[in-house]
Amino acid sequence: MTEPAATNYRFPVTIHKVGVDRSGHWLSQGWRDVWRAPTISLAYGFCFVLISYAFTFGLIKADLGALVPPLVGAFVLVSPILVVGLYEVARRLDTGEPIGFSAICVVCMRNAGQVAAMGVVMLLFAFFWVVIAIVLFALFFSSGVPPLDGLLHEMLFTVKGAAFLGLGTVMGIIFATVIFALSAVSIPMLLDHPEVDVVTAIATSFLAVRANWRTMFGWAALIGLISGVAVVTFYVGLAIALPMLAYATWHAYTDIISFDEPGGEE
Repeated sequence: MTEPAATNYRFPVTIHKVGVDRSGHWLSQGWRDVWRAPTISLAYGFCFVLISYAFTFGLIKADLGALVPPLVGAFVLVSPILVVGLYEVARRLDTGEPIGFSAICVVCMRNAGQVAAMGVVMLLFAFFWVVIAIVLFALFFSSGVPPLDGLLHEMLFTVKGAAFLGLGTVMGIIFATVIFALSAVSIPMLLDHPEVDVVTAIATSFLAVRANWRTMFGWAALIGLISGVAVVTFYVGLAIALPMLAYATWHAYTDIISFDEPGGEE
């Protein structure tokens, strides 16, 4: 069950507080939706598996294998905007509308300008993350970006490598926290209500995360864990994890945000 947040905001939405156990419910709903629309879900997921293989092998072939981990991180950071078509599938599953590959094309036309602006914001964060990773490589490895096997050896068996790993992890957590806060409900909101602008959607997302910080902390950790497992299975797990998390994100949005109740006083 949900209830309005103790602190209400003067936005065109009501932000609800939800229980700390809701993330499990969202995930179970996402899993259910994968198998309610298995063809489009798995096709979407396998597309990203193939793209991941292409980028990884391309980087290794170019002796830039050490860039695979930061670029995988960048992919995880921007994935909420990449699965916007699956939010439309989830919406149609909720409303009982027909589902098909055309749904992904339809959603690209709904509030396209604001969704694109949100994509630019997230890509800028991902770009800065990759730049910071390259700067860290330059600071810790004077010979340039090491090969992937050399990087693993450095991180596991040298103090310099451990310091690089520690600092990189801290920076990654900071970037992931900011992007999660601005995208937790904003992209489904832009899709669901074309009248909403990107600034309002981002502000609403930050406030929703703040109002439900315990629940959202656990939800973010669960997303990170599932994404990590999907990556270490040589990307095969992305075929299911990506659509499942996309659908679960839609259910988190509909659980926390409503447009049919007036906001209270600040």
